[in-house]
Amino acid sequence: GNSRYTAQEIIDASGVQVGDNLFLLNRGQISAQILQQLPYVGEVTPQRSLPSTLIFQVTEIAAAARIEVYQDPEPKAAQEDAGAEETEQAEEPEEGEESKTPADQPWLISVSGKLLEADKGNSAALTVTGLTLRDPQAGQMMDVPDSQRERLSTLTQLLSLLEESGELGNVSAVDLTHSTWVSLRYRGRFVAKLPLGRDMAHALEVLSAAAENIVLQWGDQAAGTIDLTVAQDLADAIFTPAEG
Repeated sequence: GNSRYTAQEIIDASGVQVGDNLFLLNRGQISAQILQQLPYVGEVTPQRSLPSTLIFQVTEIAAAARIEVYQDPEPKAAQEDAGAEETEQAEEPEEGEESKTPADQPWLISVSGKLLEADKGNSAALTVTGLTLRDPQAGQMMDVPDSQRERLSTLTQLLSLLEESGELGNVSAVDLTHSTWVSLRYRGRFVAKLPLGRDMAHALEVLSAAAENIVLQWGDQAAGTIDLTVAQDLADAIFTPAEG
């Protein structure tokens, strides 16, 4: 079922040569090499077919999201008393942090957060704001500053749930810059606010049902904000129509 890579490219990435002993081959290492060198391979299963054949069963993946170039804003400097001398020192960077270079261009990722390639500007994948990629390399998993780890976890959970529910195509943008909620551009005309630290799967179910009800009540051209951060039990979604 592969379409992006040829059979020969997969064989070359495996490192397996004609004449290698089938029983001595490390299939885990072979799989890891293929997954790293061919980023759009999501799964690969090497299978021995005796007496002398090795078969690679490959599943390719598509880009699920586009990580925009982003840097967290610098915190505001504390106001000092007039005439006071500056005594505070800059916070020391965490070990290894200073050697990691932030991405200077958007990158495409899979649902799991695997880096696929730098975006060439023609991807239809949803856009993500609020994560700073560091030392991005195709075939590797995303790396972000420690302060953004929870955001990254939220994103991968969200992408997985959207894919499972068949809603991935209904979200065009994700904003992770808020501390208590995540914002989605939903179905092209709604801005959805989902609370962090709550049942994300249930929140997406409520969002989908709310959008359907809004269309029934307001018509196909309904647009505005669907807010799930107000209700304590996620039972209600507050809809605010767009102005105009």
